[in-house]
Amino acid sequence: MKWLKRLGILILCLPAALAVIWVAYEIWGMCANHMATRKQTGALQANLEREIPDIEIISVDSETGNTSGTGNHVDCLSWVVFSTEMEEMEIQDCMSKYYVFDEWSCDVDKRDDGYYKIYVNTSAPFADNIEGH
Repeated sequence: MKWLKRLGILILCLPAALAVIWVAYEIWGMCANHMATRKQTGALQANLEREIPDIEIISVDSETGNTSGTGNHVDCLSWVVFSTEMEEMEIQDCMSKYYVFDEWSCDVDKRDDGYYKIYVNTSAPFADNIEGH
């Protein structure tokens, strides 16, 4: 009779334990996605500084989440605003060994204020995380 009671308690506790495991997995996924975004942003800044000799970085920023608003997925979006004497095509040529410029995953634009903005958008390691919903 004792084993039946223990089995009943185990069956009753199982949904709560599974919920805790699921929440922990989602939190772990969020942390991993944010770490990947930080790494991507750091790499973008380092690549720019390595390839463009006269660069002056104005701002560096990033975002992790559903950046496009289309569907349930998580993206890692990084962007850097900078100034240089180089032209847009020269910047693309310098950075093409690191990134593919296709206007979705990476692009560089000259803004109205004269600064350039380059962004990199990739899928997060945990792309189906709750953060993208």
